[in-house]
Amino acid sequence: MTPLQDSFGRTVSYLRVSVTDRCGFRCVYCMAEDAGFLPKAEVLSLEEIDRLASVFVGLGTRRLRLTGGEPLVRPGIMELVRSLGRHVRSGALDELTLTTNGSMLFKHAAGLVDAGVKRINVSLDTLDPHKFQVITRWGKLAKVVEGIQAAKDAGLHIKINTVALKGVNDDEFHTMIEWCGERGFDLTFIEVMPLGDLGDVSRLDQHIPLTRVRAELETRWTLEDTDHRTGGPARYVRVKETGRRVGFITPLTHNFCESCNRVRLTCTGTLCLCLGQEDAADLRTPLRLSDDDGLLIDAVRAAVRRKPKGHDFIIDRNRHGTAVSRQMSATGG
Repeated sequence: MTPLQDSFGRTVSYLRVSVTDRCGFRCVYCMAEDAGFLPKAEVLSLEEIDRLASVFVGLGTRRLRLTGGEPLVRPGIMELVRSLGRHVRSGALDELTLTTNGSMLFKHAAGLVDAGVKRINVSLDTLDPHKFQVITRWGKLAKVVEGIQAAKDAGLHIKINTVALKGVNDDEFHTMIEWCGERGFDLTFIEVMPLGDLGDVSRLDQHIPLTRVRAELETRWTLEDTDHRTGGPARYVRVKETGRRVGFITPLTHNFCESCNRVRLTCTGTLCLCLGQEDAADLRTPLRLSDDDGLLIDAVRAAVRRKPKGHDFIIDRNRHGTAVSRQMSATGG
């Protein structure tokens, strides 16, 4: 079957699926503290998510990542993970992965491995319990660290994702390198992105260019450039002193649009064609109109052909609000 390609000749082979917009945290860069959630009636069933994801696999998707919100709070989530694992076992899918805040890993780590998941990303922005509660508003660091240890014990490869926040965790970047190095984890730093309304929180106040983060890291660590890629947007270096990789995701200071191979499916069946644009397509309607996948396949192909060339993320004194109205928690990571 002809692979999915957009009008710029980029092959789309990576699907990120938000299985829920719900989360037990209210991270200050992700959503407002009083953020509401979608009515359950608007959310796709697990069977519908499986069918949609499987259509993408049939159209050449090689990497599938489950996200949220927090994916592991979705009731029945492990049934979906086990079902999608069949594509890994058949060889149709190279990788089934998950991004999580770690709060439920103590319960599900072993099950993820049994289902065919080999690596996960865990969001962790600080190692200070007080700051962790400030950043997440509702989270407990000890529970997340316990979950990360359970994931490691279960045999999962772990990458830590850290959002760089000015005046919040910018004194911990060296500590994060050291902590991850001691435990055999890779680490990725991420710039704040202008997605969704944060209420009275200013992203300009939060934003640190990762060029500045890298320059600070190089005062202590030897960073060796590599050509390592995991299928996502991060550019990696190797830390000579620890032997681990550190990635940088820089949507603002150095975008990665020219090689973008990703689309994102929300839990309502909306296909987001670019993280930083409003362009989207409704897949829930063709999904439910027919039990035959032909209509759905046509809708997917037509949507991907409309994928924009790039995003318009900018945070500066003139533009420091929301570039895209949808919440990160409902976008699919």
